[in-house]
Amino acid sequence: MRRPSIDPVVWQPSKQVDRPAKNTLPPLTVVQVNGRGTEDVLVEHGHVYTGVEDGRILRLTQDGRRLDTVADTGGRPLGIEAYPDGRLLVCDADRGLLLVDRVSGDVEVLVERGPDLRVCNNAAVAADGTVYFTDSTNRFDLQHWKADLLEHRGTGRLLRRDPDGSVETLAGGLHFGNGVALAPDESYVVVAQTGSYQLDKIVLTGDRQGEAEVFVAGLPGFPDNIATGSDGLVWIAMPSRRIAALDITSRLHPALRKAVWALPEALQIKEKRVIWTRAVDGATGRVVHDFCGTRPDFHMVTGVREFAGRVYLGSLNERAIAHFELP
Repeated sequence: MRRPSIDPVVWQPSKQVDRPAKNTLPPLTVVQVNGRGTEDVLVEHGHVYTGVEDGRILRLTQDGRRLDTVADTGGRPLGIEAYPDGRLLVCDADRGLLLVDRVSGDVEVLVERGPDLRVCNNAAVAADGTVYFTDSTNRFDLQHWKADLLEHRGTGRLLRRDPDGSVETLAGGLHFGNGVALAPDESYVVVAQTGSYQLDKIVLTGDRQGEAEVFVAGLPGFPDNIATGSDGLVWIAMPSRRIAALDITSRLHPALRKAVWALPEALQIKEKRVIWTRAVDGATGRVVHDFCGTRPDFHMVTGVREFAGRVYLGSLNERAIAHFELP
């Protein structure tokens, strides 16, 4: 299949500001599932929920001994959250923003994929049912996410869907808008920009309501899904270290970057194999935990969820989820 063309613009990557300590990953338990691409994870009521690339939503017991199929979205589920009425909120790259009944498997479309929502990626849900969610790019489909990083046009958005069904844009110009995390008191929402190596914070209450600011800048890896843990920290999944070749490519003439995208898949820029997640203080962005390492049977962490001292990980590429205990 022919790749879509890109229209690169001139940009400079943010500077790398830190590096992880070596071999900080605690002992990891890897639990196999019967589907590839456990992109996100949700932990609730003694179960772990994840979606896989064939459209199924899976439910595992926390010990991994039982695995059930909850539903089939008919698309590609990415972010998964708990909705106040007991259903699952699912960001589906092929179908849009969905609600999934955990018992019947019925699927309701809240915001349909279309011209106004191309890649519904990740979300956070307020107590009243307000949903904050990302549309990563209006230029490319999910499978061509590398093209968006190369083009770096900044067409991603953070959106809000109110309980009455109305949708508005809270922040635009995002470079592959990705993970979303809501403050425990719902006073702010954080959104990840994968292509800019940073997290941004949008104030939701008080005198500064609506203001946006950089929350964490110059991350040493690509931020993917993020989530507020039971510890109140913002957890960040980083599927790859920053790639020097991509930063170098960003300095090339736009025509040369377009040529890079036209190369065969075998010659494309590849992610760095790693298992990496970190947690930052929600008020200051200060790093509280940083866990980084490698394993032959798990990598490319795109989803993270801390619950009661255990950290669960999902992966865009693996047929498994993983977890470890906080030291």
